[in-house]
Amino acid sequence: MRIGLRRKFLLAVQTDAEAVLTDKVWNTRCLHCRARLQVRDDGEAMGHCTLEHVVPQAWFGERAAKNLCSLVGDNADDARNLALACTRCNHDKGKSHDARGPGDARAIEVISTLFAKRIARWRDVNLPA
Repeated sequence: MRIGLRRKFLLAVQTDAEAVLTDKVWNTRCLHCRARLQVRDDGEAMGHCTLEHVVPQAWFGERAAKNLCSLVGDNADDARNLALACTRCNHDKGKSHDARGPGDARAIEVISTLFAKRIARWRDVNLPA
C-alpha cells in the first residue's frame, strides 16, 4: 500500500475515539454498520477495512455540496472527513448516495448523518503539520 494512503488510514483511526490500539493493531468499527475493523500500527488496513471519505471527494467543488464541504475546510482529505468503513458499506455508498450527487436531498441527508457520526466519534490528537 502506498505510504500516502497508509498515512490517511492512520489519520482516520487515530482520530476515532472508538479505536483502541492493542498489540500493534488498531481495532474499531465501521462508520456505517459497526462491523469490526482493524488497521496495523503502520497504517496497513487489514481484512475488509477501507478508507471512507464521509463527504464524497467528487462532491468537492460542487455548488450544491458547498455547506457540507465547508465543514472540512474544502479539503476532502481533512481528518474530519476520513473514517473507516467495511468494504461492503463503502462500495454501497459509492453506488447509491455518492452517485446521486449533492443535488439529491436524500443523499445530502445521509451524508450529513454520517458526518455527524464521524464528529461524534472524534478524538483530538496532535496531528502533523
